[in-house]
Amino acid sequence: MAMHARQLRSHGETQFRLDVLSAWAEVDVFTDREKAALAWAEAITLVADGHVPDDVYDLARAEFSEKELVDLTYIVATMNLWNRLAITFRSDPTPG
Repeated sequence: MAMHARQLRSHGETQFRLDVLSAWAEVDVFTDREKAALAWAEAITLVADGHVPDDVYDLARAEFSEKELVDLTYIVATMNLWNRLAITFRSDPTPG
């Protein structure tokens, strides 16, 4: 996470938005497109609980083209894979 936060800050992201990212649905600092992407990412991550909810799908399709949504899905799936590998092999997430 620290690596990604540093990268985001270097591209102009604010520390405040990073700090409230886990509460993205409750705060008013993310665009509709960003909220759609975050909802999509959460739904894909929790897909073992059931399919992506229809309202999340509809929101994502309203904000992203078919290609963009496929690309976003690949990005989220790849991050989930990396996270699972890190957990499996007991990677130390603390910055060092």
